[in-house]
Amino acid sequence: MTKEAILQVCKKMCEHTLMETLEIEFTDVDIENETLTASMPVTPKVHQPDGVLHGGATAALAESVGSAACYIFLDAKNFMIRGIEISANHLKSVKAGKVHATASFVHKGRTTQLWEIKVVNDEGVLISQCKLSTITLPKRS
Repeated sequence: MTKEAILQVCKKMCEHTLMETLEIEFTDVDIENETLTASMPVTPKVHQPDGVLHGGATAALAESVGSAACYIFLDAKNFMIRGIEISANHLKSVKAGKVHATASFVHKGRTTQLWEIKVVNDEGVLISQCKLSTITLPKRS
């Protein structure tokens, strides 16, 4: 698939989901290095009460981009792919603009995978470092 086709598949995945609610948009894919990037606007609807980006919204962005990367770079035709653990270390706060999350493989096993998802602000400053573990299970007929 081409880069444009992959981004279209990802856009279609967002329809009528939490990703659409959070206005997550897939913006880049590097097929050779197997990375996927998505962005999310930082507005009051994703703020904590004190006016900064909510860690749960950041985790939702991270899991969304990691899960979509699984779908793109693993055999989603024959396997169900599920997240089994996510963790996030929040390093800086953000009040406005966008955050950008890039998922890349740390480990690409047959059954389990480990993803690193770096979330940065518009200036490229690391906001959160996330880790997502996924599992591939055969689809039942």
